[in-house]
Amino acid sequence: MGFSHKTLPRTMKAALRMIYPPQCLGCSAAVEQDGALCPQCWRDCAFVSGCACRRCGVPLPGSGDGDAALGDASMICDDCLRVERPWRHGRAALIYSGVGRQLVMSLKHGDRPDLAGPLGGWLSVAAAPLVRPGMVVAPVPLHPRRLLKRKFNQAALLSAQAARVHGLMHRPTLLYRRRSTAAQDRRSLTERYENLKDALGVTPRHRHEIEGRSVLLIDDVMASGATMTAAAEALLEAGAATVSIAVLARAVKE
Repeated sequence: MGFSHKTLPRTMKAALRMIYPPQCLGCSAAVEQDGALCPQCWRDCAFVSGCACRRCGVPLPGSGDGDAALGDASMICDDCLRVERPWRHGRAALIYSGVGRQLVMSLKHGDRPDLAGPLGGWLSVAAAPLVRPGMVVAPVPLHPRRLLKRKFNQAALLSAQAARVHGLMHRPTLLYRRRSTAAQDRRSLTERYENLKDALGVTPRHRHEIEGRSVLLIDDVMASGATMTAAAEALLEAGAATVSIAVLARAVKE
């Protein structure tokens, strides 16, 4: 008995699952579906839920609906009260620790672009309250030398997923690096901001696409916010109406 064109794809998928069963994103243990975590990795992956800073997405003490925090001026963390943020609102999917950090590092340095699909899906859920009609989605760029070494921009893979999920325009080359910058690790807050000062710009051919429009800026990790500040300032200077940010993982103080 032959297969119809309708049953063949399903049959092929079943055969592939027998040969390549779904594996946990974190530890490769068997799971029920692709893009999932096993129970142990799920417990060790700290998703941001409940109260979070409406500017940077860091979790705040207390409980309640995280979406409501966007309109509540009191839902701002101490860092965002001390440091001026040029963007409007911010969200994060995960805390940068445990399995969350492991997944980010695997995507960023472990040559695992396949992780961008499921991780981008988590980011898209976190970013949903920020989405507005006509928004432009753009990633934080890599310097060409770093892009050549890494082969892909992990932020661009995530932003492509977010744009696709929410049906928004995606411009992966909206921003560019004017100069190469040293790593931010082991730098003070002041040094981090100085390191990124005037390092990012808007690509001239895309300027007209953001004039008077809102931009959703995407990156994999946010720590001090220096990179996001440089990017948001460049977008606003180029004529963007507002900038909101969404990151896969948010670094938090111990």
